[in-house]
Amino acid sequence: MGLFDRIRRVVSANLNDMVSKAEDPEKMLEQAILEMQEDLVQLRQGVAQAIAAQKRTEKQYNDAQNEINKWQRNAQLALQKGDENLARQALERKKTFTDSGTALKASLDQQTTQVETLKRNLIQLESKISEAKTKKEMLKARITAAKAQEQLQGMVRGMNTSSAMSAFERMEEKVLMQEARAQSAAELAGADLETQFAKLEAGSDVDDELEALKAQMTLGPATAPNQPQLPGQTTAQPQASTPKSEEVVDAELESLRKQLDNM
Repeated sequence: MGLFDRIRRVVSANLNDMVSKAEDPEKMLEQAILEMQEDLVQLRQGVAQAIAAQKRTEKQYNDAQNEINKWQRNAQLALQKGDENLARQALERKKTFTDSGTALKASLDQQTTQVETLKRNLIQLESKISEAKTKKEMLKARITAAKAQEQLQGMVRGMNTSSAMSAFERMEEKVLMQEARAQSAAELAGADLETQFAKLEAGSDVDDELEALKAQMTLGPATAPNQPQLPGQTTAQPQASTPKSEEVVDAELESLRKQLDNM
């Protein structure tokens, strides 16, 4: 293979590739339908012209047949009248129209065949155009679906799936942390409640002791019922409380209250 042949093939291949890429299937289908419709219009015009020519030839043939019949009758009439020369002239005119009629009949048969062929071609072209229109709509639907699928695939390829999944994982982790904090808060609230009840129970014991202490201070110091006495110790008679002893009791009571408040 020569160098110029290889260059020509390379150029042709590149041109064909460029043309193939530049072709829009939808536009090409529309253009094909338009061209077929233009051919249909031209074919219809051709069929109409052929039919008109056939009609003219048919009329000329019928006129020739009428002339043949007329001169046949004229020849018969001339013979009946005994004018053989006139009959001969009539037969000569008949022969002229007979030859013309024969040529017209051959042309008419040819035109009739041509018209029938054109009619069949017209019907076939109309059927092809109808089929092409149906196929065009189907192909357009397939092209639309293919474009949509291609766009979807492009979107899927363009999506950062790992980043999106990482975002979901981060959000899930945050939700878990928030749920854990909520659970911890609930547990702490329950613990605080138990602590409060424990303080109330402890407060009840202190209050009971405080009341007992108040009653003891009100009655004055006294020896426990079975408490033994030391030798030489005498039991002191209860004396009335003086104002000074009441101040001491109040101070001690206030001190106890402050201790209870700080608990």
